[in-house]
Amino acid sequence: QLQLVESGGGLVQPGGSLRLSCAASGFTLRYYSIGWFRQAPGKAREGVPCIASRGGRTNYLDSVKGRFAISRDNTQNTVYLQMNSLKPEDTAVYYCAEADCAFIRPMGMDPWGKGTLVTVSS
Repeated sequence: QLQLVESGGGLVQPGGSLRLSCAASGFTLRYYSIGWFRQAPGKAREGVPCIASRGGRTNYLDSVKGRFAISRDNTQNTVYLQMNSLKPEDTAVYYCAEADCAFIRPMGMDPWGKGTLVTVSS
């Protein structure tokens, strides 16, 4: 299981922006495909975007296409999620994990860290 730490969440108004960070320690993140996942209260966890280890190919949940962008900074050993035009339905705890980008699904039995809470509300 990879050790990843999420940060950057907070309270933002509808239409606002946030950038989440997923930092790795003890290993080189660029060798892994990484996805962001979110879980809203009372709902199942869902894959949001994913960035592949080779070539950086990305995949997005339909509902966030054009609003969210995943990227990686290999010098910082970090994957980012830029979220723009946020909507109340984006409210959730966001997690990052090693992922299968073809389906934006997590790999491993229990890949979850503490996550970071994003609240979109006026």
